Amino acid sequence: MRRRFKQRGDGTGALAEISVTSLVDVAFTLLIIFMITAPILQGGIEIDVPEAASGPLSASDALVVSIDAEGQIYLDDVPVTYEEFDATIEAALERFDSDNVFIKADGDIALRLALRVMGSIDEAGGIVSIVTQPEPRRRP
Repeated sequence: MRRRFKQRGDGTGALAEISVTSLVDVAFTLLIIFMITAPILQGGIEIDVPEAASGPLSASDALVVSIDAEGQIYLDDVPVTYEEFDATIEAALERFDSDNVFIKADGDIALRLALRVMGSIDEAGGIVSIVTQPEPRRRP
C-alpha cells in the first residue's frame, strides 16, 4: 500500500531537510578546544632533556622520575629529596602495573646524581629507561 503525502497548497510537497550548519560549527569548536588543550594535558615537569638517538616510548603505565637543572628530583611530579626518593621508590613501583621507570633528566645535571637515582631504581627492582629528544635527521 502506497502512502501519499498531503501536498501543500502550492504543490511543492513535503519538505524534510535537516540543517547541519550548527552541528558543524559545534564540531569545529570542540576540535579547536581539544587541539589547544591537548599539549596542556600532558603535564609533568618541564625538563630540557638532551638529544640522542632514540625510539618511541611505549604507552605503558610507567613511573616517571624527573631531575631538573638544579638537581631537584620529582617522583611522579612530586618534589622529593634524594633520601626520600631512596626510601619511597620501592613503594612507588608497587603502585604501577609495569616495572618500567622513565627518567627525564636535564642535560646539564651532574652524571653522579643521575647514576645515584638509577642505582636506587635498580635496587628497587625497576627497569630504567632514559627519556631523550630525538636527534634531527641528517640528510646525506
